[in-house]
Amino acid sequence: MARRYLQLACACLFPLPLAAQDFVTVPGALSDDDFYRAVSCGAAPGTECTKPVVKWDTQRPLRVSLRQIHRTYLGGRAKRAGAALERAIQRINAAKADLRLLRIGPNASAADIEVYFLDQEKGDTITGTGIEGVDGTVLGGASTRVFFDKNGRIKRAVVLYSTTMQMRAYESSMLEEITQSLGLLTDIRSPHYDRISVFAQDSNAATRLGPQDIMALRRHYPR
Repeated sequence: MARRYLQLACACLFPLPLAAQDFVTVPGALSDDDFYRAVSCGAAPGTECTKPVVKWDTQRPLRVSLRQIHRTYLGGRAKRAGAALERAIQRINAAKADLRLLRIGPNASAADIEVYFLDQEKGDTITGTGIEGVDGTVLGGASTRVFFDKNGRIKRAVVLYSTTMQMRAYESSMLEEITQSLGLLTDIRSPHYDRISVFAQDSNAATRLGPQDIMALRRHYPR
């Protein structure tokens, strides 16, 4: 199971991304309150937040683009990647939180969330995206970078895939990474969640949002 190296980046306060603990370990099922605090600010039950709470301005649809897919992925992997992104958008929109994702083409000039399938392996230093705060950092199996201002408003998100990530995990991992690009940045390590949540640290089994995943999205973006 490939894990990502998750980073936060504040565009106003910090010139480079900040490394962050990307999971909370718990013994079993969490209450809705504890689950939301875990994924939204990295708080273990009964403890303080370890990350800022960050959100998009959702007055308009958020534009999502499969910006780059290296020729290494041509064929079945490229088709699976595109389909995984399409399903992730559909499932997040179906959660009926107060936001909407809209897929746009790879050459569109103004994407909010960009997805890159790089010709690099997990653990490599990222090169070639041209994005400050992304190039020069470490690539995970699949990685998310979120850039936000001093008020906690997300300005840009980038999802990056390595050649190490297996094709059969694309659907689950894409749903996870796109969900996390919305500001729910922390996984949960607990066997209870391995098959029922996209936030499961040790599993890529969930291909749909679980009940508490949907709850967390709706709390983060309440109607």
